[in-house]
Amino acid sequence: MFFALTDDQREFDGAVRGYLADRFDLDAVRAVFEDAAGDGHPASLWKAAGEQGWLAVLVPEEHDGLGLGLVEAQVIARALGAGAAPGPWRGTVLAGEAVRLAGSDEQKGSWLPRLATGEAVGAFTLRGSVPGRLPAVEYGAVADVVVARSGDGLALVRGATATPRGSYDGTTRLADLDAGAGEALPGATAEVIDELAARATVLVAADLVGIAREAITRTVAYDREREQFGVPVGSFQAIKHALADLHVGVTMAEHAALYAAHAVAERLPDAPLAVSVAKAKASDVALQATGAMIQYHGGIGYTWEHEAHFFYKRAKRLAGQWGDADAHRAKIADLTITG
Repeated sequence: MFFALTDDQREFDGAVRGYLADRFDLDAVRAVFEDAAGDGHPASLWKAAGEQGWLAVLVPEEHDGLGLGLVEAQVIARALGAGAAPGPWRGTVLAGEAVRLAGSDEQKGSWLPRLATGEAVGAFTLRGSVPGRLPAVEYGAVADVVVARSGDGLALVRGATATPRGSYDGTTRLADLDAGAGEALPGATAEVIDELAARATVLVAADLVGIAREAITRTVAYDREREQFGVPVGSFQAIKHALADLHVGVTMAEHAALYAAHAVAERLPDAPLAVSVAKAKASDVALQATGAMIQYHGGIGYTWEHEAHFFYKRAKRLAGQWGDADAHRAKIADLTITG
Protein backbone atom coordinates (compact mmCIF):
# COMPACT_ATOMS: atom_id res chain seq x y z
CA MET A 1 0.00 0.00 0.00
CA PHE A 2 1.39 3.39 -1.02
CA PHE A 3 0.57 6.02 1.55
CA ALA A 4 1.71 9.62 1.05
CA LEU A 5 0.44 13.14 0.59
CA THR A 6 -1.43 13.89 -2.62
CA ASP A 7 -0.27 16.60 -5.02
CA ASP A 8 -2.96 18.94 -3.68
CA GLN A 9 -1.86 18.33 -0.08
CA ARG A 10 1.78 18.96 -1.02
CA GLU A 11 0.73 22.20 -2.71
CA PHE A 12 -1.09 23.26 0.47
CA ASP A 13 2.05 22.46 2.48
CA GLY A 14 4.19 24.49 0.09
CA ALA A 15 1.85 27.48 0.30
CA VAL A 16 2.03 27.61 4.11
CA ARG A 17 5.79 27.15 4.18
CA GLY A 18 6.25 29.70 1.42
CA TYR A 19 4.27 32.31 3.28
CA LEU A 20 6.24 31.75 6.47
CA ALA A 21 9.57 31.89 4.65
CA ASP A 22 8.69 35.11 2.81
CA ARG A 23 6.49 36.94 5.32
CA PHE A 24 7.05 35.49 8.80
CA ASP A 25 10.56 34.14 9.10
CA LEU A 26 12.57 33.40 12.23
CA ASP A 27 13.37 37.10 12.70
CA ALA A 28 9.62 37.68 13.09
CA VAL A 29 9.41 34.69 15.43
CA ARG A 30 12.22 36.18 17.50
CA ALA A 31 10.33 39.46 17.81
CA VAL A 32 7.38 37.59 19.32
CA PHE A 33 9.61 35.37 21.44
CA GLU A 34 11.45 38.31 23.02
CA ASP A 35 8.29 40.38 23.59
CA ALA A 36 7.43 38.58 26.82
CA ALA A 37 4.76 41.15 27.73
CA GLY A 38 3.00 40.83 24.36
CA ASP A 39 0.06 38.61 23.55
CA GLY A 40 2.05 36.41 21.12
CA HIS A 41 -0.65 36.85 18.51
CA PRO A 42 0.81 38.73 15.52
CA ALA A 43 -1.94 40.37 13.48
CA SER A 44 -0.24 39.87 10.09
CA LEU A 45 0.12 36.12 10.60
CA TRP A 46 -3.47 35.78 11.80
CA LYS A 47 -4.75 37.71 8.79
CA ALA A 48 -2.85 35.34 6.49
CA ALA A 49 -4.24 32.31 8.34
CA GLY A 50 -7.75 33.59 7.67
CA GLU A 51 -7.20 34.65 4.07
CA GLN A 52 -5.31 31.51 3.00
CA GLY A 53 -7.73 29.01 4.53
CA TRP A 54 -5.52 27.66 7.30
CA LEU A 55 -8.31 28.26 9.82
CA ALA A 56 -11.07 27.03 7.52
CA VAL A 57 -9.48 23.69 6.69
CA LEU A 58 -11.87 21.58 8.81
CA VAL A 59 -14.94 23.82 8.69
CA PRO A 60 -17.70 22.47 6.41
CA GLU A 61 -18.32 24.35 3.17
CA GLU A 62 -21.87 25.27 4.21
CA HIS A 63 -20.30 27.31 7.01
CA ASP A 64 -17.77 29.08 4.75
CA GLY A 65 -15.01 26.54 5.29
CA LEU A 66 -12.91 24.41 2.96
CA GLY A 67 -14.47 21.14 4.10
CA LEU A 68 -11.16 19.27 4.09
CA GLY A 69 -9.96 16.70 6.59
CA LEU A 70 -7.53 16.02 9.40
CA VAL A 71 -4.81 14.94 6.95
CA GLU A 72 -4.82 18.44 5.44
CA ALA A 73 -4.92 19.99 8.93
CA GLN A 74 -1.84 18.02 9.99
CA VAL A 75 -0.07 19.32 6.86
CA ILE A 76 -0.63 22.86 8.16
CA ALA A 77 0.36 21.91 11.72
CA ARG A 78 3.60 20.40 10.44
CA ALA A 79 4.44 23.53 8.45
CA LEU A 80 3.69 25.79 11.42
CA GLY A 81 5.95 23.65 13.61
CA ALA A 82 8.75 23.86 11.04
CA GLY A 83 8.44 27.63 11.14
CA ALA A 84 8.10 27.77 14.96
CA ALA A 85 5.12 29.96 14.14
CA PRO A 86 3.26 31.59 17.04
CA GLY A 87 -0.49 32.15 17.26
CA PRO A 88 -3.73 30.44 18.23
CA TRP A 89 -4.19 28.37 15.04
CA ARG A 90 -4.49 24.97 16.74
CA GLY A 91 -6.84 26.17 19.49
CA THR A 92 -9.10 27.88 16.96
CA VAL A 93 -9.24 24.83 14.70
CA LEU A 94 -10.02 22.52 17.64
CA ALA A 95 -12.70 24.85 19.00
CA GLY A 96 -14.28 24.73 15.55
CA GLU A 97 -14.08 20.95 15.55
CA ALA A 98 -15.85 20.82 18.92
CA VAL A 99 -18.64 23.01 17.57
CA ARG A 100 -18.84 20.97 14.35
CA LEU A 101 -19.04 17.64 16.18
CA ALA A 102 -21.11 18.61 19.21
CA GLY A 103 -22.77 21.97 18.61
CA SER A 104 -26.39 22.75 17.86
CA ASP A 105 -27.32 24.09 14.41
CA GLU A 106 -27.54 27.55 15.95
CA GLN A 107 -24.08 27.25 17.53
CA LYS A 108 -22.60 26.02 14.26
CA GLY A 109 -24.17 28.88 12.33
CA SER A 110 -22.98 31.41 14.88
CA TRP A 111 -19.39 30.28 15.42
CA LEU A 112 -18.05 28.25 12.49
CA PRO A 113 -18.00 31.05 9.87
CA ARG A 114 -16.28 33.38 12.32
CA LEU A 115 -13.69 30.81 13.37
CA ALA A 116 -13.05 29.92 9.71
CA THR A 117 -12.15 33.47 8.72
CA GLY A 118 -10.29 34.45 11.88
CA GLU A 119 -12.96 36.94 12.91
CA ALA A 120 -13.10 34.97 16.16
CA VAL A 121 -10.20 33.37 18.04
CA GLY A 122 -10.83 30.01 19.68
CA ALA A 123 -9.18 27.94 22.38
CA PHE A 124 -9.65 24.33 23.44
CA THR A 125 -8.80 22.58 26.68
CA LEU A 126 -9.80 19.43 28.54
CA ARG A 127 -7.97 20.44 31.74
CA GLY A 128 -10.16 21.82 34.50
CA SER A 129 -13.91 22.23 34.26
CA VAL A 130 -16.40 25.07 34.18
CA PRO A 131 -17.60 26.80 36.20
CA GLY A 132 -14.14 27.15 37.72
CA ARG A 133 -10.46 27.45 36.80
CA LEU A 134 -8.97 26.29 33.51
CA PRO A 135 -5.18 26.06 33.86
CA ALA A 136 -2.60 26.99 31.21
CA VAL A 137 -4.92 27.48 28.27
CA GLU A 138 -3.04 28.23 25.05
CA TYR A 139 -3.90 31.77 23.99
CA GLY A 140 -6.72 31.85 26.51
CA ALA A 141 -6.15 35.57 27.06
CA VAL A 142 -7.00 36.45 23.44
CA ALA A 143 -9.69 33.84 22.78
CA ASP A 144 -13.21 35.02 21.97
CA VAL A 145 -14.55 31.59 22.84
CA VAL A 146 -13.07 28.68 24.79
CA VAL A 147 -14.31 25.10 24.53
CA ALA A 148 -13.85 23.44 27.93
CA ARG A 149 -15.11 20.55 30.00
CA SER A 150 -18.37 21.05 31.84
CA GLY A 151 -19.04 18.02 33.99
CA ASP A 152 -19.23 15.06 31.62
CA GLY A 153 -19.73 17.31 28.59
CA LEU A 154 -18.35 20.42 26.95
CA ALA A 155 -19.30 24.09 27.04
CA LEU A 156 -18.63 27.23 25.04
CA VAL A 157 -17.18 29.80 27.42
CA ARG A 158 -17.01 33.53 26.82
CA GLY A 159 -15.84 36.39 29.00
CA ALA A 160 -13.45 34.38 31.18
CA THR A 161 -11.02 36.26 33.38
CA ALA A 162 -7.49 35.55 32.13
CA THR A 163 -4.30 35.57 34.16
CA PRO A 164 -1.23 35.28 31.89
CA ARG A 165 1.10 32.44 32.81
CA GLY A 166 4.80 32.25 31.99
CA SER A 167 6.22 29.67 29.59
CA TYR A 168 9.79 28.91 28.55
CA ASP A 169 8.43 28.45 25.02
CA GLY A 170 8.17 32.03 23.80
CA THR A 171 6.39 30.93 20.60
CA THR A 172 3.19 30.35 22.62
CA ARG A 173 1.28 32.25 25.29
CA LEU A 174 -0.57 30.58 28.17
CA ALA A 175 -3.19 31.87 30.58
CA ASP A 176 -5.14 30.54 33.54
CA LEU A 177 -8.84 31.24 33.07
CA ASP A 178 -11.56 31.75 35.67
CA ALA A 179 -14.75 30.99 33.80
CA GLY A 180 -18.48 30.75 34.34
CA ALA A 181 -20.71 27.85 33.36
CA GLY A 182 -20.81 28.74 29.67
CA GLU A 183 -23.17 27.38 27.05
CA ALA A 184 -23.42 23.61 26.76
CA LEU A 185 -22.60 21.82 23.51
CA PRO A 186 -25.53 19.40 23.33
CA GLY A 187 -23.77 16.66 21.38
CA ALA A 188 -20.69 16.42 23.60
CA THR A 189 -20.76 12.71 24.43
CA ALA A 190 -17.81 10.78 25.84
CA GLU A 191 -17.11 9.46 22.34
CA VAL A 192 -17.01 12.98 20.88
CA ILE A 193 -14.64 14.16 23.63
CA ASP A 194 -12.36 11.19 22.94
CA GLU A 195 -12.37 12.04 19.24
CA LEU A 196 -11.50 15.67 19.95
CA ALA A 197 -8.64 14.57 22.20
CA ALA A 198 -7.38 12.30 19.41
CA ARG A 199 -7.55 15.14 16.89
CA ALA A 200 -5.69 17.45 19.26
CA THR A 201 -3.01 14.80 19.82
CA VAL A 202 -2.52 14.29 16.08
CA LEU A 203 -2.10 18.03 15.47
CA VAL A 204 0.47 18.32 18.27
CA ALA A 205 2.33 15.28 16.91
CA ALA A 206 2.38 16.91 13.47
CA ASP A 207 3.78 20.14 14.92
CA LEU A 208 6.51 18.09 16.62
CA VAL A 209 7.55 16.26 13.45
CA GLY A 210 7.65 19.61 11.65
CA ILE A 211 10.02 20.90 14.31
CA ALA A 212 12.13 17.74 14.11
CA ARG A 213 12.48 17.80 10.32
CA GLU A 214 13.42 21.49 10.32
CA ALA A 215 15.98 20.94 13.08
CA ILE A 216 17.65 18.14 11.11
CA THR A 217 17.56 20.08 7.84
CA ARG A 218 19.19 23.14 9.36
CA THR A 219 21.78 21.06 11.19
CA VAL A 220 22.81 19.10 8.09
CA ALA A 221 23.12 22.34 6.11
CA TYR A 222 25.34 23.85 8.79
CA ASP A 223 27.54 20.78 9.21
CA ARG A 224 28.13 20.61 5.45
CA GLU A 225 29.58 24.13 5.52
CA ARG A 226 31.36 24.27 8.89
CA GLU A 227 34.90 22.90 8.67
CA GLN A 228 37.35 21.49 11.19
CA PHE A 229 40.79 20.08 10.26
CA GLY A 230 40.14 21.12 6.67
CA VAL A 231 36.96 19.07 6.15
CA PRO A 232 33.24 19.62 6.84
CA VAL A 233 32.34 18.55 10.38
CA GLY A 234 29.45 16.58 8.91
CA SER A 235 31.95 14.21 7.32
CA PHE A 236 32.97 12.84 10.72
CA GLN A 237 31.32 9.51 11.45
CA ALA A 238 30.30 10.51 14.97
CA ILE A 239 28.11 13.25 13.46
CA LYS A 240 26.96 11.86 10.13
CA HIS A 241 25.89 8.50 11.53
CA ALA A 242 23.95 10.18 14.31
CA LEU A 243 22.25 12.51 11.81
CA ALA A 244 21.42 9.57 9.56
CA ASP A 245 19.79 7.77 12.50
CA LEU A 246 17.80 10.92 13.30
CA HIS A 247 16.68 11.21 9.67
CA VAL A 248 15.29 7.67 9.86
CA GLY A 249 13.54 8.47 13.14
CA VAL A 250 12.00 11.69 11.81
CA THR A 251 10.82 9.95 8.66
CA MET A 252 9.10 7.24 10.72
CA ALA A 253 7.46 9.87 12.91
CA GLU A 254 6.25 11.81 9.84
CA HIS A 255 4.55 8.71 8.47
CA ALA A 256 3.13 7.83 11.88
CA ALA A 257 1.54 11.28 12.19
CA LEU A 258 0.18 11.11 8.66
CA TYR A 259 -1.36 7.69 9.19
CA ALA A 260 -2.81 8.70 12.56
CA ALA A 261 -4.54 11.67 10.91
CA HIS A 262 -5.99 9.36 8.26
CA ALA A 263 -7.08 6.76 10.81
CA VAL A 264 -8.84 9.31 13.02
CA ALA A 265 -10.49 11.04 10.06
CA GLU A 266 -11.78 7.72 8.72
CA ARG A 267 -12.60 6.41 12.23
CA LEU A 268 -10.61 3.24 11.60
CA PRO A 269 -10.53 0.57 14.33
CA ASP A 270 -6.79 1.09 14.91
CA ALA A 271 -7.08 4.87 15.30
CA PRO A 272 -6.34 4.92 19.07
CA LEU A 273 -3.20 2.82 18.53
CA ALA A 274 -2.11 4.97 15.58
CA VAL A 275 -2.53 8.16 17.61
CA SER A 276 -0.42 6.85 20.49
CA VAL A 277 2.30 5.58 18.14
CA ALA A 278 2.41 8.96 16.40
CA LYS A 279 2.60 11.00 19.59
CA ALA A 280 5.19 8.77 21.25
CA LYS A 281 7.47 8.79 18.20
CA ALA A 282 6.98 12.50 17.51
CA SER A 283 7.74 13.47 21.11
CA ASP A 284 10.90 11.36 21.22
CA VAL A 285 12.33 12.38 17.88
CA ALA A 286 11.58 16.10 18.27
CA LEU A 287 13.54 16.22 21.52
CA GLN A 288 16.37 14.19 20.01
CA ALA A 289 16.55 16.28 16.83
CA THR A 290 16.42 19.66 18.56
CA GLY A 291 18.97 18.51 21.15
CA ALA A 292 21.27 17.41 18.32
CA MET A 293 20.65 20.75 16.58
CA ILE A 294 22.11 22.55 19.58
CA GLN A 295 25.03 20.15 19.99
CA TYR A 296 26.03 19.85 16.32
CA HIS A 297 26.07 23.60 15.80
CA GLY A 298 28.94 23.75 18.29
CA GLY A 299 29.29 26.76 20.56
CA ILE A 300 26.95 29.00 18.56
CA GLY A 301 24.07 26.56 19.06
CA TYR A 302 24.04 27.33 22.77
CA THR A 303 23.66 31.09 22.35
CA TRP A 304 20.52 33.16 22.71
CA GLU A 305 21.23 34.73 19.31
CA HIS A 306 20.93 31.39 17.50
CA GLU A 307 17.48 30.07 16.64
CA ALA A 308 18.09 26.53 17.94
CA HIS A 309 16.45 27.27 21.28
CA PHE A 310 13.17 28.28 19.59
CA PHE A 311 12.83 24.74 18.27
CA TYR A 312 14.09 22.97 21.39
CA LYS A 313 11.80 24.86 23.77
CA ARG A 314 8.78 24.40 21.53
CA ALA A 315 9.53 20.67 21.27
CA LYS A 316 10.06 20.39 25.02
CA ARG A 317 6.66 21.93 25.77
CA LEU A 318 4.69 20.06 23.12
CA ALA A 319 6.30 16.71 23.97
CA GLY A 320 4.31 16.74 27.19
CA GLN A 321 1.00 17.89 25.73
CA TRP A 322 -1.86 15.44 25.27
CA GLY A 323 0.24 12.73 26.89
CA ASP A 324 4.02 12.39 26.87
CA ALA A 325 5.90 9.55 25.19
CA ASP A 326 5.82 7.29 28.26
CA ALA A 327 2.07 7.72 28.69
CA HIS A 328 1.46 6.84 25.04
CA ARG A 329 3.80 3.85 25.19
CA ALA A 330 1.73 2.58 28.11
CA LYS A 331 -1.40 3.01 25.97
CA ILE A 332 0.26 1.16 23.11
CA ALA A 333 1.08 -1.74 25.42
CA ASP A 334 -2.45 -1.79 26.78
CA LEU A 335 -4.06 -1.63 23.33
CA THR A 336 -1.73 -4.29 21.97
CA ILE A 337 -2.23 -6.72 24.86
CA THR A 338 -5.92 -6.21 25.49
CA GLY A 339 -6.89 -5.45 21.89
